[in-house]
Amino acid sequence: MATRKLKPTTPGQRFKVVTSFDLTSSKPEKSLLAVNKRSGGRNKDGKMTMRYIGGGHKKKYRVIDFKRQKVDIPATVKTIEYDPNRSSRIALLYYADGEKRYILCPKGMNINDQVLSGKKASPDTGNALYLSDIPLGTAVHNIELTPGKGGELARSAGSFATLVAREGKYVTLKLPSGEIRMVLSSCFATIGSLSNSENNLQKSGKAGRSRWLGRRPRTRGVAMNPVDHPMGGGEGKSSGGHPRSRNGIPAKGFKTRKKKKASNKFIVERRKK
Repeated sequence: MATRKLKPTTPGQRFKVVTSFDLTSSKPEKSLLAVNKRSGGRNKDGKMTMRYIGGGHKKKYRVIDFKRQKVDIPATVKTIEYDPNRSSRIALLYYADGEKRYILCPKGMNINDQVLSGKKASPDTGNALYLSDIPLGTAVHNIELTPGKGGELARSAGSFATLVAREGKYVTLKLPSGEIRMVLSSCFATIGSLSNSENNLQKSGKAGRSRWLGRRPRTRGVAMNPVDHPMGGGEGKSSGGHPRSRNGIPAKGFKTRKKKKASNKFIVERRKK
C-alpha cells in the first residue's frame, strides 16, 4: 500500500497526503454492523467532561472477531474493506459452515486466500495460533494477554510484535513500543504484520478534515487564564512555565505508571523513551 500526494488544485489539496485505498468493497456486511453512538464529550448528565470532541461524520461500528475461536474451520477472504473506527483495514471472512466474520487484515492478504485458526493451522499470514505453536522470530499481531479474552496487543495499522524466546509456560515478545514482555504461551496470536503501514505518513491538508473525524479546535494552555490552566495568565507572552496538563500533571518525562502494578513482573525490559 502506497501514499499519494495530491496536486495543489485547491489550498486544502496542496499539502494533502493520503494512503491509496486498495479495497475490494465499499459496502460493509450489514449483519456485522452495530450502532456507534457518539457522546460529544458529555457524560450521562449532559455535562462536558472531555473537551475538543464533537461533530464529525456518523459511523457504524464493524464487529471484529478478536478472539478467532472458530477453531479448525477454514475460511475464505471475501473482501478487504475500510473501517472508520480503526487505522488498519479489515477483511471479511466466509467460513465453511456459512458464518461471516470480520478480522483485522494483515499485510499481504488478498481475496480468496484461505485462513485457519487452532492447532491444525500452519504459521502463514492471517492464521491464528497459540503462541506455543508459533516459530521463534515470527511477526505476530492481535495478541491475547488473557487466554480466551481476545487480542489486545498490536492492533493498529502496520504494527506487529516479534516472538523472541520461549521458556516454560511463557513466551517473550518484543512489542511495537520496544518493550519486551512475557505472555502466557496458551494465548492466541495472528501471524503477520497489519495492513496500511503508511497510515502515519498521511497529512490531512486542512482543518476541515479533522472536523470530519469529530475533532474540535484545541485551545493552547498558555492562551488561557490562570483559572483555566496552570500555564495560563501573564502579560503578553510571558506566561507558560513547565509544560503540564490542565490537572497539573507534567507533560514531559513524568512517569504515570503505578510502581506496584501487578503486570510489572511480566515486563522484561521497559520501552525506550
